[in-house]
Amino acid sequence: MSKPNVLVVEDDSDILNLLKYNLQSAGFDVLASDNGYDGLAVAKGKLPDLIVLDLMLPGLDGLEVCRELKRSAETKNIPVIILTARGDEIDRIVGLELGADDYVVKPFSPREFMLRVKAVLRRSTADESGVSIWQDGSLRVDMAAHKASIDGDEMELTATEFKLLVELIRNKGKVQTRDQLLDKVWGYQFEGYARTVDTHVRRLRQKLGIYSERVETVRGVGYRFRG
Repeated sequence: MSKPNVLVVEDDSDILNLLKYNLQSAGFDVLASDNGYDGLAVAKGKLPDLIVLDLMLPGLDGLEVCRELKRSAETKNIPVIILTARGDEIDRIVGLELGADDYVVKPFSPREFMLRVKAVLRRSTADESGVSIWQDGSLRVDMAAHKASIDGDEMELTATEFKLLVELIRNKGKVQTRDQLLDKVWGYQFEGYARTVDTHVRRLRQKLGIYSERVETVRGVGYRFRG
């Protein structure tokens, strides 16, 4: 089997070399770019399995790169991890709203970073077992094909949003805390990342349209999918 291919778009050479070393040591092939325009071209030309994207890039900034990646049919399903020194909640929300699957703030732990890379790749390639088709009304979820649709129209879900929807459906009627969802969907629990769940739930609700009210907020606890 070929090694997973990761594209790192980062203009700081020290951080780029650190990421390359850790990724290659973990068995990944690494593509690298130090600016937004080149990174976008490499992503469209090579179609990597994962993109690690800095926000403050020369030429074209990371948010614009992410926006273009998610706009293009070729690259919209490639998972993206944003890596940046901009750690304010609003920056995190903007990145996730654009469709990024995760958001890592500098300075970061290489060990934590690698855990999150592996977790994102698991979400994008997981082979769901058990019930393969779930349907309620016109909402249909094909777990084996990683597709969800409403009235036959496919929903544009990221790998993380799809995994979140499946996890809520599988626990229909049960309250899932943010920490439980972080552990089951994201594959990790780290201090301060519970708000990531809220952002993804908000995006999922927007895409569920008439079914948005199925995802209920249980104040002070978490979320529940209402059957």
